Amino acid sequence: MTKQAQAELEKRFNQLKGSCTTVQWSDASFLFARVEELERNDIALTFRLMQRVKNLNPSEANQAKLAELRKQAFQEIPELTTLSSIELNTKDKFLDSANNVKEQFVIGLKHPRIEKFKRPFVIFVLLPFLLFTFYQVFIASPRFESQAKLIVKEPDGMATLDPTMAIMSGFGVGTTSLDTEIVKAFIYSNDMLMFLEDTLKISEHYSDNKNDFFSRLENDASRERFLKYYLSKVLVEVDEKSQVIHIFVQAFDADFSHLVSFTIVERAEWFINEIGHNLAKEQLKFVKLEHQLAETRLQKAKTELLAFQRRHNLLDPEAEGVAFQQITYQLEGEVASKRTELNALRSSMSDNAPMVIQAKSQLNSLLEQLEQERARLTTEKPSNNSLPEEERNLSVSQVVSKFSDFKINMELALQAYTSSQVSLEKSRVEAYRQLKYLVTVESPTQPEEAKYPEVFYNISLFLAVTLMLFGIVRIIIATVEELR
Repeated sequence: MTKQAQAELEKRFNQLKGSCTTVQWSDASFLFARVEELERNDIALTFRLMQRVKNLNPSEANQAKLAELRKQAFQEIPELTTLSSIELNTKDKFLDSANNVKEQFVIGLKHPRIEKFKRPFVIFVLLPFLLFTFYQVFIASPRFESQAKLIVKEPDGMATLDPTMAIMSGFGVGTTSLDTEIVKAFIYSNDMLMFLEDTLKISEHYSDNKNDFFSRLENDASRERFLKYYLSKVLVEVDEKSQVIHIFVQAFDADFSHLVSFTIVERAEWFINEIGHNLAKEQLKFVKLEHQLAETRLQKAKTELLAFQRRHNLLDPEAEGVAFQQITYQLEGEVASKRTELNALRSSMSDNAPMVIQAKSQLNSLLEQLEQERARLTTEKPSNNSLPEEERNLSVSQVVSKFSDFKINMELALQAYTSSQVSLEKSRVEAYRQLKYLVTVESPTQPEEAKYPEVFYNISLFLAVTLMLFGIVRIIIATVEELR
């Protein structure tokens, strides 16, 4: 085929291309239908168009159809056989192949699905990624981080106390985990924030206009917003195994971050000590008050007992009552003995015998003395106006009973006082045990390099999240369109 014939063929081929839309020119099925229409009238153009169909869809059927058309075209137009060997050299073949590849790539990019996907990707992924990268690299203010390590310790009471008292006071029961959580809660509290504000004016530093808009605190931020911003710049972590408290403080200046970290450590130490002392004071105050009441009760019982003894001129009414009973028992024994002697005398003598009369006289005396002694135990004494009304005309047994009541009251008061004394000592030990100490494992560090923002990490994370969200949205949209 001459170059003129080849140019004519390519001209007709381009006219056919111009009569089709982009979608039609990229649709193999549509072009195959045109091949069947042109096959009867223009075998050369049909053969050329079938080559494009094969390029778009290189299936076995299309390849077989192309081979059939090639054979038919070569039979009807023999000049076509000289196209590759005579009229096209190697360089032309390479350029034609490159042009075909370029055309296929451009057509692929202009595919409606690609066009539909390309614009949202640029708007929702590429453009935000470039903006975020520019912000991270050129705008974001550097932040310095100071860190400190603390641990809560308590006295070793087992080493300084009596073992029994140490066990009673509860030494050895760990409360460090609770103490570390209390320290963490206090550092995160509004009280700590207000202390830092009053001491260091941290709001002025964090809201400085020198810092970028997205990193700094608003000038008119509310207290809740201020606290939220503070929590984003202070991090407290507790090691579950060692119970070491890690404190991380961020600021826009290295010296200021170190100062804030140092102030937080000092305030946390004061807080722990204050809690321990306040608990100890309140507990000791209550126990001391109870101990004073028990001591007052004991003194009152002792005073009443001594006053009762003085009023009745008795050293020990119980002992005197026992002595009276022993005298009575002794007299009863002598009476029994004298009766036995009298009976023995009567068996050998008359009643008028001097010895019988003497024995009878002695027996009567003993009986009279016995009645008097028994009366002392049961008969009321003469009234004494100096005594209280309820203690007048009391017998010995009644005095002993009254004395026993006072004595029992004193013993009960003494037991209460003893228990109170033990409780007081235990409370003192407990107060000593509750004293905690915040030990600094690592002093607040002085940063030299800005740790934040982590540019590469932030950019990578932003891109990954953006791509993931974009892909999820595209899948949802495609699913909805498919269901329609």
